[in-house]
Amino acid sequence: MTCLGNTTGSQGLPGWVPEAACNYLAHTEGGISIRAVARQRDVHPSTVLRQVRRFESRRDDPLVDAALQDLSAQVARNARALRAKADQVTERHVTQEAKRVLRRLAEPHAVLAVALEMETAVVVRQSDDGGQVRTATVTRDIAQALALKEWITCAEPDARIVRYTITNAGRAEFRRLMAMDENRAAAQGAGEALAEEDWDTIDLASVGRSMARQCASESPLVALSRRRSSSGDPFLTRELVAVGERLREDFELVDLGRHGLQEWQALLSGAPTKLESVSQGAQAALDRVKAALQDLGPGLGDVALRCCCFLEGLEHTEKAMGWSARSGKIVLRIALERLKRHYAQTYGQFGPMIG
Repeated sequence: MTCLGNTTGSQGLPGWVPEAACNYLAHTEGGISIRAVARQRDVHPSTVLRQVRRFESRRDDPLVDAALQDLSAQVARNARALRAKADQVTERHVTQEAKRVLRRLAEPHAVLAVALEMETAVVVRQSDDGGQVRTATVTRDIAQALALKEWITCAEPDARIVRYTITNAGRAEFRRLMAMDENRAAAQGAGEALAEEDWDTIDLASVGRSMARQCASESPLVALSRRRSSSGDPFLTRELVAVGERLREDFELVDLGRHGLQEWQALLSGAPTKLESVSQGAQAALDRVKAALQDLGPGLGDVALRCCCFLEGLEHTEKAMGWSARSGKIVLRIALERLKRHYAQTYGQFGPMIG
């Protein structure tokens, strides 16, 4: 449950704030007694008392503590800058970002790394060879919201770089969000659902309804990286997996999954593409995706789009593209090598990462 906008002590707080956090702030910052909060919520005072004690103990978590400090400033109305910042984090934005970040954290060996002095956190995943692959970035305010909702948790809150993992509640929330996407597409038709709301259910006629479920599955690149040749070398190196993840991160940042096959055909053909009412960061991400796919060209661009961004299985890609069986992995590796060259030539070998 979330805060009620007209509830004393929680007035003005974003809608995504959990009800228990609202009750904690109403008591500690609003000065409302536990019994009064309980009457407003129509619950027993012991319930509110447990919530207050629990959130007090959770303040050892740096993200939870920072989130409560920002929200406390809102309640007290003594920090206009912090109020303006919190107002930007809407419930809709938290939901959209949660779907993207929780999807990455649900992958095996994935953690959200948060440095106290940095405004951006990163999701990294440990590869089979012991290295780490960066798969997503998330702003600090969104990370705070995920921690406050108990969708992520940390084991060592005092570390210089705090590592968060997804909780059972976070996995359940991700499954709920994905189920909502599928239900909307089934009830209204994919085209109507995507036109009315900014949901990232994939609407590709050649992909089918199973694509929404594949978004929650492991990337085909990770599966291929586990395959070994007769000499013991991985079929996809860590560098090739990283460039594929880099393309996918840009893809997810701009939420391109809501566009259909015709839009992507226009994109690959070089037609001008401009998003309406989006941030400069989202438009820049779109430009990077467009430049990469155009550099790859037809065929290579198609397999990179389907496997790296939409997480389509290789067998399905081979069938859709009319290729022979077991040829998709070869084409995908060629596409990733070309994509690696594109990033090196465009941004330099050690150029800045996205996000």
